[in-house]
Amino acid sequence: MENNLSQNIVFSKNVVEFVAVGVQYCSFLETFEEQTSSELSNKLTKLLPLLYLKATLLPEVEIEYDIYPEVSVTEDDYEYIVNRLYSTFKSNDTYLEVFLEDMKYSDTPISASISEDLADIYQDIKNFAAVYEQGLEESMYEALCSCSENFRLYWGQKLVNVLRALHSIRYSMNPEQEEDDSLPENMQAEW
Repeated sequence: MENNLSQNIVFSKNVVEFVAVGVQYCSFLETFEEQTSSELSNKLTKLLPLLYLKATLLPEVEIEYDIYPEVSVTEDDYEYIVNRLYSTFKSNDTYLEVFLEDMKYSDTPISASISEDLADIYQDIKNFAAVYEQGLEESMYEALCSCSENFRLYWGQKLVNVLRALHSIRYSMNPEQEEDDSLPENMQAEW
């Protein structure tokens, strides 16, 4: 009976739709062509809200023991995504983070990286999608449990935070500012 329940969940409409959007997100980050940060932000500000919505519609799933689903994203894969994104965003990659517990106790601003946050989201979703691709229902259920929990505890917050930064780039950036990613003259000597 339990196996039948997990089979119904892993093939439910909301899970399948989440898988489809997740695969689209991962594929986009792996293959996007060279473009400006405004153009990339334009696409990501459309894709990330859909990913968030589909994650919120995932069914409640629980597993009674610690699971460690298969990891398919290597450190090289992760670095490849970070470097591709960073080469596009350049000086716009860093943004101020305000939704961290440590922020309450900090006298200085805490920064985050658009490229690293997007790669963190990619890593979890790519690992999840790789398990789904194998088609083993018990593994699919465990991966769903892990991905849902990671969404609630980790990458869901990263997604909305990075979306705020991408929104700013998309709607607030001066086109001339994007082309000039060099440091001001007085800072160049320090670096």
